Amino acid sequence: MNKVSLIIPVYNESAHLQKFLELIDGLQLQIDKELVIVDDCSTDNSWDIISNFAFKSNVVLEQQERNQGKGAAIRRGISRATGNIIGIQDADFEYETEDITRLIQPLIDNKADLVFGSRFKKSNQQVFRTFHYLINRILTIYSNLCSGLYLTDMETCYKFFSASIIKNINLESNRFGFEPEVTAKIAKLKLRVHELPISYYPRNYTEGKKITWLDGIAAFKHITYYNFFIRKNRCFKPELPEHFLPQGSNLL
Repeated sequence: MNKVSLIIPVYNESAHLQKFLELIDGLQLQIDKELVIVDDCSTDNSWDIISNFAFKSNVVLEQQERNQGKGAAIRRGISRATGNIIGIQDADFEYETEDITRLIQPLIDNKADLVFGSRFKKSNQQVFRTFHYLINRILTIYSNLCSGLYLTDMETCYKFFSASIIKNINLESNRFGFEPEVTAKIAKLKLRVHELPISYYPRNYTEGKKITWLDGIAAFKHITYYNFFIRKNRCFKPELPEHFLPQGSNLL
């Protein structure tokens, strides 16, 4: 039976967290869903809100012992997820949760192994902040040149994976390096990658946005390292199904 696990990292989101949990808990999808919520040692009352929320969905709650970053929270969430489809969901309202229905359909139909939701493909009306738009486009272009994939939005939050893939990738990045790292590593595999347009409503720093220009600089380093300098046999676990490996590769 198909089930999608939504990995939701949380760090100091108390201002809107109750409303967000009501939205994501009430989201109706065409298959069963599981919410895997990982609080990254928030210093506000985010954990109290999470632990006292009356969930109707299947839910897994995890709390990091110390703040480690989004990537570390995602790793922990992936390890606890039980769905055969695993996706990433930020704990805010930048992304339209109704888009998830379209994003998981190619995986349900076995027409894709991985689906990216692109903020830059023409779709519904989009609103961007110029600086972040330019940085995201530049990072995506550089990632494409390094990886050989042709994506329009490498840095998108909405990535949905076959569980047999994402659970068998050795992930290392703790902060926002998850996006370039996972993109570089899946580019080494023989996968059916789809990219579909999504809606996007960016928040600003006063509303809780956490990524900064320093993370943009770090992303260039992550793209370079994970595409060219990491040892190939460190990228994947032995349990990765062989049919995802290019013929004659030495990735394991």
